[in-house]
Amino acid sequence: MGIRGLMSFVEDHSNEFFTDLKLRDTKMIIDGYALFHRLCFNSNLELRYGGDYDAFADVVQKFFESLCACNICPYVVLDGGCDISDKKLTTLKDRAREKIQTAHSLSVGGNGCVCPLLIREVFIQVLIKLQVRFVQCFSEADRDIMTLANHWNCPVLSSDSDFCIFDLKTGFCPLNSFQWRNMSTLEGTQDYYIPAKCFSLDALCRHFSNMSKALLPLFAVLCGNDHVNLPVIDMFLSKARLPFGATSSKGRRHHRVLGLLNWLSHFADPTEALSNVLKYLPKKDRENVRELLCCSMEEYQQSPVKLQDFFQRGTYVCPDARNLGLPEWVLVALAKGQLSPFISDALVLRRTILHTQVENMQQPNAHRVSQPIRQIIYGLLRSASPHLQNTSRNALPFQPLAFSEVERVNKNIRTSTVNAVELPKDHSDLSRLTEPAYVIVAGSYMVDCTVQTPDMAT
Repeated sequence: MGIRGLMSFVEDHSNEFFTDLKLRDTKMIIDGYALFHRLCFNSNLELRYGGDYDAFADVVQKFFESLCACNICPYVVLDGGCDISDKKLTTLKDRAREKIQTAHSLSVGGNGCVCPLLIREVFIQVLIKLQVRFVQCFSEADRDIMTLANHWNCPVLSSDSDFCIFDLKTGFCPLNSFQWRNMSTLEGTQDYYIPAKCFSLDALCRHFSNMSKALLPLFAVLCGNDHVNLPVIDMFLSKARLPFGATSSKGRRHHRVLGLLNWLSHFADPTEALSNVLKYLPKKDRENVRELLCCSMEEYQQSPVKLQDFFQRGTYVCPDARNLGLPEWVLVALAKGQLSPFISDALVLRRTILHTQVENMQQPNAHRVSQPIRQIIYGLLRSASPHLQNTSRNALPFQPLAFSEVERVNKNIRTSTVNAVELPKDHSDLSRLTEPAYVIVAGSYMVDCTVQTPDMAT
């Protein structure tokens, strides 16, 4: 998650790049994905036996009670499905492989951290119970978080090093230095605050010869983030003779970060710097690489989504979601977290990633038993979007619409093709699915189909 090596680099220079805060009396935008992982992995929970959900829910509740005691008003923003460009697929598959190895280690008594399958749903349930305001974005949330935080002039709480690149007006507070368990009182008062540290982008730029902030998105994509991992970038790094600066043990740990930041600090703007990057690449690759890098740098610009409209008026407008032509209730249910990102992945990409849990790796994964239900869900989604309907029309006659599922097979991942169930026309209108009578009829059909389908786990 984020930019390779950057978080450990800025933490090694904590005295230079961070300021101490006594946090209270403020709004705060919280990266929900980062928070529930942090609370899950740093609260001594049992992770081997399917999920210690009661204990996790208790930790989440105590976290938000600490914020309330300090008059901090949280707004939680959760990631949705994958981006429509699918540019993170390689990264997601690599993480899925790593998670399988970690889950295997846990299953045989070793160490590691893998979120239980329902941890996100439990997190959302606690948010609803505590009436904490939250939104689930249609795809990745980072840009939306940055845009909302700047609109409200309040800090961001996350563990994602991408927030060291965003130009945040009030700064970024890393979760690992957010001491919510150690509240203190302001001297001479009974007012509580949470000790925290706030990253200063200005201090980072000053450290590197007052470099322009506008160069940092190019640094992020050259250093390597979740979106860009090109062999030709390694070619540039090997040829450019980057000035590493410090040669201490800490400096040697961060050669790539130091070298790139020092090198980029010599340029006035991203256009000049990018032209110099391309000089080191074969001519045949330059235009494609320029286009890819420019596209990736846009991920650090302002988002067109205005989350303040959702929190203030309940309206969530995302261009990518609107362009799919989905029923309004689906868009609302996704934004409110009532539908999983699994749904948007299936709609946008016709592909889902089935998350690994701690289980016997020699047996079929636990998701296999629910595959007939997912096939009916795919059948319902088929009628929801012109995007999928057009795909279906282009298929061969009598060929069912196929979806891809990335799943665990033994200790590796495999992409399996799963056909959507062809539903009768009077059972497949997603726009009517929330009507009570329609739910009863469609639900009966689903039960009938799943009962007649052979057990996938055998």
